[in-house]
Order: sequence, then structure tokens, then C-alpha cells
Amino acid sequence: MNVLIVLAHPEAHSFNGAMFDTAVRELQAAGHTVCTSDLYRMGFNPVSSRANFTTVKDPDYLKLQLEETHATEHDGFAPDIQGELHKLEACDLLILQFPLWWFGLPAILKGWVDRVMAMGRTYGYGSIYQTGKFRGKRALLSLTTGGPEEAYRKDGFNGDIEAILRPVHRGVLEFLGFDVLAPQIHYGPVRASDEQRAAWLADYARRLTAIHAEAPVVVGPY
Repeated sequence: MNVLIVLAHPEAHSFNGAMFDTAVRELQAAGHTVCTSDLYRMGFNPVSSRANFTTVKDPDYLKLQLEETHATEHDGFAPDIQGELHKLEACDLLILQFPLWWFGLPAILKGWVDRVMAMGRTYGYGSIYQTGKFRGKRALLSLTTGGPEEAYRKDGFNGDIEAILRPVHRGVLEFLGFDVLAPQIHYGPVRASDEQRAAWLADYARRLTAIHAEAPVVVGPY
């Protein structure tokens, strides 16, 4: 199985960094091919602009979807985007590793989605959801929160974590055709003991040894 792991955390020695390192190590040990995008260490630019492309469809008005479709047809993506597209298209499993910031993806990861999930190349009219270009492939959100688990229940003060993650699960991953696996969530690692964090990493490692056989969850329409 080919796995792409995208890390979005500015501190390599964070718990997110440890999750990333654990995933790389365990998946390689299990015989999988692992490719990575460590966005901060790569200096990935999250801002969409004409820099996404080497081609130009309309020089007078920038409509990204139009330029993405044109670039798809004329091999016109900038090298940094083309490289990420090749990684994405080659993977059987996509893992996004990130801290939940302001109930969403960190800006650098949202920018990766904005720039890499290009119209024409990764989706298009008639190729979304059940007919998406990534059907048969799977995706996993692995994330940390700042608050405790009880804060992210339906009756918690932050609300249901499933609802918070739904825009990514449904609006990005299922939209592209991915089957979504149950998220790997660690609540408040900054307040956890070293022993607890070590136990979490061990649990994640065990999950990854059987990830190839794990059944997806159904997110479905809103």
C-alpha cells in the first residue's frame, strides 16, 4: 500500500510530530511505501495565486478553477503543486496529521488543500463523491485538540467533534471520492503525562499495523 502522510505543525518535536514519526515508522515496518509532505519544513506556500500555474488561460481575470482546468489539460501546474499532485495520486491511503486550530485545519494545511485539490485534476463535473477520482482510496484525519475530550461531545461547550470535522470529512475527502476512516483524535496532549502520551502513541502504532484492512465510516450528506 502506498501511503501519503501530510504533517502540518510548526514544531517538529510536538506530539503531532511524534504521531507523524510513529506513522512513518510503523507503516514502513509493515511493508508499506510511505511518502511524506512536512509542510512547515518544506516551506510550503499556502496562498493560491497565478504562481500555482505555468500556463495562463485568461491573463486579465484570475478564476482559479478555470486556470486549474486549463493547467490540467496543458500540463501547466507549477513544480511544487505538480509534485504534491503526484504524491496524492499515487497514494492508496492519505493521512492528514495536524492540530485542530479554530475548529479547522491550520492555514498551511488548508492552503495545501486549496492549491493541490485542483479542478480538472482531482475533481470535476460528474466526478465527485461516489464518482470521485479517488474512489477506492482511503483517508484518515489524525489530529490533536487543545481542550479535553468532554469539551467535544454533543453536550460539551465546544460541541460535537464529528460536526467540527464534517467539513473536511465530507466537503474535502468524500467530495474527492475518498473513503473516510474513523479519525484518530488525541485530546489535550499538552496537559497529558509523558506516560499517557506514550500510551497514545502505542495505541496508534497498533492501529496502523491493521490499517489496510480497516473499514471506512460513512459521513454522508449534511
